[in-house]
Amino acid sequence: MADNTSVAVLGTGIMGAAMARNLCRAGLDVRVWNRTRSKAEPLAAAGARVTGTPGEAVEGADVILTMLYDGGAVADAMNAALASLSSGAVWLQSTTVGTEAITPLAGLARTHGLVFVDAPVLGTKEPAEKGLLTVLAAGPGRARDVLAPVLEAVGTKTVWVGDDGATGAATRLKLVCNSWVLALTNGTAEALALAAGLGVDPARFLDAVGGGSLDCGYLHLKAQAILTEDYTPSFSVTTAAKDARLIVEAGRAAGVRLDVAAAGGERFRRAQALGHGGDDMAASYFASFEA
Repeated sequence: MADNTSVAVLGTGIMGAAMARNLCRAGLDVRVWNRTRSKAEPLAAAGARVTGTPGEAVEGADVILTMLYDGGAVADAMNAALASLSSGAVWLQSTTVGTEAITPLAGLARTHGLVFVDAPVLGTKEPAEKGLLTVLAAGPGRARDVLAPVLEAVGTKTVWVGDDGATGAATRLKLVCNSWVLALTNGTAEALALAAGLGVDPARFLDAVGGGSLDCGYLHLKAQAILTEDYTPSFSVTTAAKDARLIVEAGRAAGVRLDVAAAGGERFRRAQALGHGGDDMAASYFASFEA
């Protein structure tokens, strides 16, 4: 039986499009908007209503889901939608925006009568497409019933870390998790680059650590992308560079020096400069070699 919850999805890139499709499959009333409309139009076949403006998307929506590039893009989209927002609607803010952007976004929600839920997600393209994301959420209890069909459609687990989205508790947890993801990605890329430079068969490296305490599934996932030269993005170099910057900034504000994260961010920036910005973040591999 279809749920009558209406959801406006602002941002239909890799993650937003996958989440919107799963919301459609769950029978929800889904409207989508993207700055580049052509990226949203394929979602019409899944049952979503493609809109031309953020205001058109959010009009009458019970839930507004933002999955955009950064805090600035989120603020721009929501400000453009202000005249059409319904007081009492739940804003599920899932963009990774960093700690500095949370307070003004929560303030925007408060000023316009929205229920703000800080809710970044763990997972990349494939988990998003399969509805297997983990949602890290902080927000008031009254939002949870409204969000239940939405969260069930996009993920397998929701980790509630607080009752006030304005504190950024979920965002802080996301930055900690992403610091680990980016470190693993860059570590894999550097190890394989070193293997190439030293003439070591990468299969021997993977076999040497396989099954032991140094092994992990993510190593093999990113190693396969590099070894098969398949850089179809599940999480792009450009987005990884942005997240690395947010992680380093958050650490600096907290008095924590993050040398590995800073170096990793530089690798992503170098790969981006080499033309790999739209590739999967495993393409940080190319940052190990001269242009």
